[in-house]
Amino acid sequence: MSYLQPGLQSLLLLLVLIAAVFDLRERRIPNWLAASGLLLGITGNTLLFGISGLWTSLQGAGLALLVYVPLFALRAMGAGDAKLMAAIGAITGPMNWIGILVLTCLFGGLLAVLLVLARGRVYHTLGNLRLILTSWRFHHLPYQVSPELDVGSEKALRLPHAVSIFLGTVSYLVAAAIWAPR
Repeated sequence: MSYLQPGLQSLLLLLVLIAAVFDLRERRIPNWLAASGLLLGITGNTLLFGISGLWTSLQGAGLALLVYVPLFALRAMGAGDAKLMAAIGAITGPMNWIGILVLTCLFGGLLAVLLVLARGRVYHTLGNLRLILTSWRFHHLPYQVSPELDVGSEKALRLPHAVSIFLGTVSYLVAAAIWAPR
């Protein structure tokens, strides 16, 4: 956990809050929001830390894309989620982004389990898990086996991932405020 400058923390919180609200209401994250976060993250880090800030920002965005673009290609994640995480990476740099990713995954898993339980789809979801594993075994893409395994499908049980990102980011910033060396 490395220290994140207060101005960048504020930018980050504003970005993930707006993204979560959009994702809850409209089931999408606007391009203007992700692009603004990316540009402000790169610019802010460059102004604050010079060339090393620029490099850190580009590394954070690049790492996020390296993780999220394959998920988008597998249709397990939306493009807006990938672009939002790239913006977060540009603001935080790669090391902080990894911490946010871990907490986002934990919250995403918890929210997914709660959604499956609330909708009474435990057995159906376990069947989908079997389909995913079987499709990989036979070198097929999961969404080709079942349309409901495509995050863009109306048949899919979709979770607004920006909410998980928001919870992961806020938790990370709280933990950093408590434990990060200054």
